[in-house]
Amino acid sequence: MTKLVEVNGLQKKFGSFQALKNITFDIETGEVLGYIGPNGAGKSTTIRALLGLIKASGGSAKIFGKDVWSEAIEIHKNLAYVPGDVYLWPNLSGGEIIDLFMKLQGSGNQAKRDELIKKFELDPKKKARSYSKGNRQKIALIAALACNVDLYIFDEPTSGLDPLMESVFQEEVGRIKSEGHSILLSSHILSEVERLADRVAVIKAGEIVDSGTLADLRHFTRDTYKIETVQNPGALQEYDGVYDLQLDGNKATFQADSDKVQSILTELTKLGIKKLESAPPTLEELFLHHYE
Repeated sequence: MTKLVEVNGLQKKFGSFQALKNITFDIETGEVLGYIGPNGAGKSTTIRALLGLIKASGGSAKIFGKDVWSEAIEIHKNLAYVPGDVYLWPNLSGGEIIDLFMKLQGSGNQAKRDELIKKFELDPKKKARSYSKGNRQKIALIAALACNVDLYIFDEPTSGLDPLMESVFQEEVGRIKSEGHSILLSSHILSEVERLADRVAVIKAGEIVDSGTLADLRHFTRDTYKIETVQNPGALQEYDGVYDLQLDGNKATFQADSDKVQSILTELTKLGIKKLESAPPTLEELFLHHYE
């Protein structure tokens, strides 16, 4: 696989404030990287540096092997970007703005544009001044998704969209990924990232504090188990590696360290297991683990 995006030790200072501290990650061809963190963590600053809108204070960043600051114009010929808050020309219609964005990018597909307008249930004849935040967001998404580029950068892309339109966006991300395109998805909607991302990078106060596949990150956390036994499972209180135990008659819910699961289940079989469910931690739980 080819690395489309390579970020190494990226730094950005605004006066005495260090917004980014040695940010390092990469994105492979056909991969979705989820870039997660709360507002103010540095997600948008990273993206603005990648787009060549601000100059980094240190480190390096390349897209398609080109420097993001000195070769930004060449990079943008093969890139589509959607910000979290879209400002539009108030006197142009939605359709005119989409056409303008597509023309500026140079790789727009008119048939795909029309299909996306229907899927996102947008009225393209209305003036932009009359659009809600969600409809303004649809304009940017349609214009980006109708273009055939190698890299899509989405910064809080579903901000203002209702759940039905969020599902349309997720479906389209699956489509462009299946076609071999790469995506940087910055979001604090963890369920969205969990559903779409191949890998995740967690940013906290300008630093990446964890990264990897969801399976990699879950390796360091505890799974949750729900069990029903023939005999009372109160003995779980004495087992090593059991946490947050909740007992309800012959039913129990608890978390367990991954390296202790086998010994715990061996002991539980002596009590007669009637029902057992296990669930890995969600991305939200992993995220909160870093911020608590």
